Order: sequence, then C-alpha cells, then structure tokens
Amino acid sequence: MIEPLPGEKKYEEFFRIKRLPPYVFESVNTLKAELRKDGADIIDFGFGNPDMPTPRHIIDKLIETVQKPKTTGYSVSRGILGLRQSCARYYKRRFGVDLDPADEIVATIGSKEGFANLAQAITAPGDIIYAPDPSYPLHAYGFIIAGATIQGIAALSANEYLAGVKAALAAADKPPMAVVVCFPSNPTGYIADLSFYEEIVALAKQHDFIVLSDLAYSEIYFTAEPPSIFQVEGAKDVAVETISLSKTYSMAGWRMGFAVGSKRLIAALARVKSYLDYGAFTPIQVAACAALDGPQDCVEMARAVYRSRRDVMIESFARAGWNMPSPDGSMFIWAPIPEPFRHLGSVDFAKLLMREADVAVSPGVGFGANGEGYVRLGLVENEQRIRQASRNIKAFFMRHAASDAKSV
Repeated sequence: MIEPLPGEKKYEEFFRIKRLPPYVFESVNTLKAELRKDGADIIDFGFGNPDMPTPRHIIDKLIETVQKPKTTGYSVSRGILGLRQSCARYYKRRFGVDLDPADEIVATIGSKEGFANLAQAITAPGDIIYAPDPSYPLHAYGFIIAGATIQGIAALSANEYLAGVKAALAAADKPPMAVVVCFPSNPTGYIADLSFYEEIVALAKQHDFIVLSDLAYSEIYFTAEPPSIFQVEGAKDVAVETISLSKTYSMAGWRMGFAVGSKRLIAALARVKSYLDYGAFTPIQVAACAALDGPQDCVEMARAVYRSRRDVMIESFARAGWNMPSPDGSMFIWAPIPEPFRHLGSVDFAKLLMREADVAVSPGVGFGANGEGYVRLGLVENEQRIRQASRNIKAFFMRHAASDAKSV
C-alpha cells in the first residue's frame, strides 16, 4: 500500500474503494502467513490454486514459440486470430455451438479480467445487477467497482437461484440490467442443467436484461457434463459467457481465458480492452492453442484426480466427524460448519481450525452473506495431505469435546 503524504486523504476515501467492503480473507491469510513463519505446516485448502503441473505439450509449445523474436512484441487485445479459432473449435466440439472468431470471441487475460472489463464496458452508475449469493466475489464486486448496485439472490443451488430471480423480477419496479449465473458454482459445486439456461434466456428476453454466464469450471464435473448457455436457441441475443484455461489445463498463472457470445457485448468488451491492454503474451496465446487443439487426455486425468480427492475428503473427514455434501462439479467442497462451532461464524472458525489443526479453509461469508455458516475447501492438496488433515481435524474435535465435557 502507498502511504499517504501528510495532509493527503487515505486510500480508503477514494470513491470506488469506499464502495468495497473489508476484504474478508485478509485476516485469515495474515494468520496463515504468521503461522507458517513460526514453522507450522499448514495444509491449505483455502486457495483454489491448481497444484497439478501444466501438461508437457503446452509447455513445449510455449518454449518453442518464445524463441521466435517476432512473438515477443506487443500482441493484440482481442487475442490472435488462431487462438480465437481454437476457442471456436472447442465450443463446437464440446457443446455443438458455432461461434464466429471474428466478432463473437475475445481472448482475455484470464476469465477474471474479462468479467471485470465487461462490467466496466456495459455498466452505468445505478444499474441493478442480480448476482448469486454465495458466489465468486468478482461477480458482485466487479460491478460494484463499475458503479452498479448489486442485488444478491440466494444461490445454494441452481433451482434456488432461478426461483429467487423470478421472485425478484416479479417484485421489482424495473428489471435489472444484467443477471449473473455461475455453474458449476464456485463455491458450492452445484451444476445447472440445460433447462435452467432455457428459463434464464426466456426471462432475459421477456424482461430485457443481459445474462453473464461464468463457465470457468466447464471441464471439472463428476456427474453430467455442464452445458453452455449457447446451447439454448437465441441465447446469443442476450448473453455473454466467460471461460478459462486455468483449471482445465492447470494454467492458472498463465492467465488465459475467453469471453464469447453476443456480438454487441463482445464489441463493447473489445473496445474497453483496446484502451487497457495489448492482450496476453503471444507465446502464451500460441501455447493456449496447443491446449485447446491438442490431446485432451490431460483434461480427463485432471478430472479424475479431482474426483478422487473429493471422494477421499468426503470419506476421511466424515470419519473425523465432519460430514460434507459431495459436489457435482468444480474443485471445491462447500461444507457447513460443524454444529459445535457454528456460533463462531465462518471467519473465526477458519482461524481456530488453522491455529489448532493446521488446516486452512476459506470463510463462507467471503462469498456473500448467504455463505455464513459454511467454509469452502479447495481440492488442491494430494490425498496423503487430505488424510493428514482429517487426522488433525479429528484430534481438534476430540480436544474440544473433552474440554466442553469438563466445563459441564
């Protein structure tokens, strides 16, 4: 943080900063750093950072490309044509959807950047946005930064969210400018079926709002394949979808994603991006082509790893005394705080778990008010570490049970 000079206002007084609430995860992350500094071996389920290596053929393409002098200059903010064509082939192969690389696809510096800049492109101060609660924080705060007003709608499942959107529309004086959807959900792991998107698209056309679909976890699923909103006829009239290579190919730090869909909305995003960036580093874009067009067995292998970790965590934590629902997709488990600790709230429970069990989780309230009472656990540690965490947690529960018994 830049310290203010004498007489200057602090950064908290800037208009957009004032609109942001305190960062819920900051105190938890600070404690994690302090404990590690003191030598604690923290088993970290708190950050959704893939631990599997990027597949070798993608790395090889990056190395090959970066050695060509012409590839190390400025790129283009829309993304190179070859990459947009690769994205179009992915959508055709995976969803049976046709996209025009010229004006229905923009390559983004990760889906997070695409979503945030789309919010800047389409939002006017005072616009109302319906966003899931709980959900990935950017879904709300990207629009808050842009000046919009967020109406959070309960979204512990797709059906609950759809019912909430319908109820909000029925009660509203005017419809929202946009509705955000995110399935497979971060943090809950729920998947929406095609009928959900059919109803959302129909509502968007009836009430004249935009649909922003976040499909970052399109390839991490354990039941049915998650659909794209563009499998619904006419969805291109009202929708944009963001996707990411971060989790699919373990390329989180490479920052590579896409926004696709409505020509009008893609043009708006491209216009804003043209003022802000020159696109991702060209060799990364070429390597992303190798990811999308190359062998896909690496995607199936990663999905199998996440499935196995999910099953090990559900089973071993249940033996420790912590029952959790099994997610249909994503790389997270959305777990209710065990009853003896529910009164603490998600932030204090996360801190206590870290101090006394050496296990880090994300407080649910960081994903929205409806996230209170839950924590999110990322499937980002290997099975041995997951089992060790379950043993730590079992000992933690037993100590507290014994302490409570003595105090009675």
